Amino acid sequence: MNNNNTVKEIDSNSGMNHSARMRSLLNIFLKEVGIGIVLIVLVIAFSLGAPRFFTLINVGNIFTQISINTVIAVGMTFVILLGGIDLSVGSVLALCSIVAGKILINPSLPFGLAILLAVLLSVGCGMIIGFLNGIICETWKIHSFIVTLGMLNIARGMALQISHSKTIFNFPKVFNQIGTTTYLGVFPAIFIIAMMLVILGSVILRKTVFGRMIFAIGNNEESVRLSGHNVKFYKIMAYTICGGAVGIATIMYMMRMSIASPILGVGFELNAIAAVVIGGTSMSGGKGSLVGTFLGASIMGVLNNGLLLIGMGDFARQIITGVIIILAVVLDTYRTKFSAALNS
Repeated sequence: MNNNNTVKEIDSNSGMNHSARMRSLLNIFLKEVGIGIVLIVLVIAFSLGAPRFFTLINVGNIFTQISINTVIAVGMTFVILLGGIDLSVGSVLALCSIVAGKILINPSLPFGLAILLAVLLSVGCGMIIGFLNGIICETWKIHSFIVTLGMLNIARGMALQISHSKTIFNFPKVFNQIGTTTYLGVFPAIFIIAMMLVILGSVILRKTVFGRMIFAIGNNEESVRLSGHNVKFYKIMAYTICGGAVGIATIMYMMRMSIASPILGVGFELNAIAAVVIGGTSMSGGKGSLVGTFLGASIMGVLNNGLLLIGMGDFARQIITGVIIILAVVLDTYRTKFSAALNS
């Protein structure tokens, strides 16, 4: 009798484990796999519709085009996983570019030291502004939409004031060469940097206590607070990481375009948010991944590039991109409901 009961318990546990695995696989399919299929379909469609689309040169162009947005979206993912948002990233990019640009053109600094200081100051500037966003949001309990909207104007105004509304250029040649370097004829250096940050961010989110706390706070902030954790610290750090990512994206942009300007970054915040949302991260927080964010940025890059190659105008491309973003948000609501039904 005992043996029979034991066998039944094992069979029951096996069935439960099998059911849990099936739910897990379905959740994964609804997230990264489903998004990946959409990307593959787009690539196939544009390859058939535009002969120049699937060439090494154009693939390299797509990798270049998505790199900046991917890096900004990596930082944005940390914030959105908490249920927040950062509208200031475009203006912060402009400010960081002016700060870094003034260092790069300083004739009294050796070019090696100038590049190092430019990188450190750009990332530091972004992190300081991100830190301020987090501090203000958490100290006075103001929604991040309002705080970062205000910071958008502050950062843009500071960039214009410091630069006297002038563009900075004539950077050291070695700095520009890094931005135009391509490996294996198709992988730009800035794309490799972007992928390294995606991998690093994924490790932080999935393999560290900090990352697990970000997800936990996004799912149920009050429970995390009642369990004795310092919610304020994690939320401030998420905004700081977002600002640091913008600082890195700024250097990548300057390497590629060889300019620093106070009017850079207009609309970059919308592109980053779109990449995160299309990638499956829930705007209410607690659900998402950086793999999905990268796929979301890739979908936006492929869509923009493909529509351009088939001759679609700027206005029509903006309309289609807007429709895609809305559909992604609508899909997220259904995906959330279906996921909750699976887990119930």
